[in-house]
Amino acid sequence: MKLLLTDSGVKNARIQDALVDLLGKPIAESSALCVPTAGYGAPDADPGGPWRFISGRSPHPMIGLGWKSVGVLELTALPGIEKARWVSWVREADALLVNGGDALYLGHWMRKSGLAELLPSLPDMVYVGLSAGSMVMTPRIGEHFVGWEPTSGEDSALGLVDFSIFPHLDHPACPENTMAEAERWAAGIGGPAYAIDEQTAIKVVDGAVEVVSQGHWKLFNTTS
Repeated sequence: MKLLLTDSGVKNARIQDALVDLLGKPIAESSALCVPTAGYGAPDADPGGPWRFISGRSPHPMIGLGWKSVGVLELTALPGIEKARWVSWVREADALLVNGGDALYLGHWMRKSGLAELLPSLPDMVYVGLSAGSMVMTPRIGEHFVGWEPTSGEDSALGLVDFSIFPHLDHPACPENTMAEAERWAAGIGGPAYAIDEQTAIKVVDGAVEVVSQGHWKLFNTTS
């Protein structure tokens, strides 16, 4: 699986070029499944958010990039569907476009649906995360970002990468997400951690990490 972990979608030409590179072909020749699930879990969630994501009317460019085809994969529906059926949908897609919202809620449904178990077996799949859709791939999100609380009371995500993400750095809609707060957050994470803004994404292929940015970002907790 190839990862493009974005803060706010495909916001600039460098991030879009990274996506095309991961796909290995133009977006117009690629099929995608969008995953709106995280949009229902945030404390301030409303049904308009997932609709805007699915319809491509979100301010975070992902769905409206000119894909050959786009389908919807709603994780809460998957436990009631024959597994072989939905797994075939995922295997046939070139990309998964995963909405923002609440990372722990998303992680819960990725595990419960079986998608989390499936993902590592998809070497050619391009996973494109948006905010919580990116954070869910990390080991921990940190208390700063806990909204929906799992029964375990922990902030653990899927751990499919070995770093954590502090998104929406210095964004006007998130005035609390300052670099100083990111530094405090990173001190409690206990591992590598990136603070990224809306013009930044993190590309991961075979464990190799590359920051793709026309904005601001910082890596914390390095050993070098």
